[in-house]
Amino acid sequence: MPGQMQQHDRQPPTTTPGQTTTTPGHAHRELHRPHPLDRIRATPGGRLALKIGAGTLGGALVVLGLILVPLPGPGWLIVIAGLAVLAVEYAWARHLLRFTRRQLHRWTDWLLRRSWPIRALVGAGGFVLVAVVVWASVRVSFGIDLAAVTWGYLNT
Repeated sequence: MPGQMQQHDRQPPTTTPGQTTTTPGHAHRELHRPHPLDRIRATPGGRLALKIGAGTLGGALVVLGLILVPLPGPGWLIVIAGLAVLAVEYAWARHLLRFTRRQLHRWTDWLLRRSWPIRALVGAGGFVLVAVVVWASVRVSFGIDLAAVTWGYLNT
């Protein structure tokens, strides 16, 4: 009958996980494997707990990472880890994490195509930038001028 669905259109494909299927309109589509957290998301309390837990832990990691960015250490790595935790439940975090990964890969690919003197110059520039940030952080936070202290040790 026109306008009604055919019997074979309503039946799910019979395949095992990892196989492809050729249902009408979806040629060679991979079957969806359930996410490990889908059992938690299946209950209203579990879904809420997962959102709160991911938001709290991910947010705390992002804030901690941002605090550590000007200091020597893995500040940006902690920020990215926080985004990964947030991406478990929030689409905006998944998009931001994908964007960050793409930019990091673009930068790495660009740098690897350069000659070793250019890479050394970029590395030296990064070292100088980190040194200036550490100097400024210590100067503002503790009132200690590391350059003057170092110069004083060198002159004695």
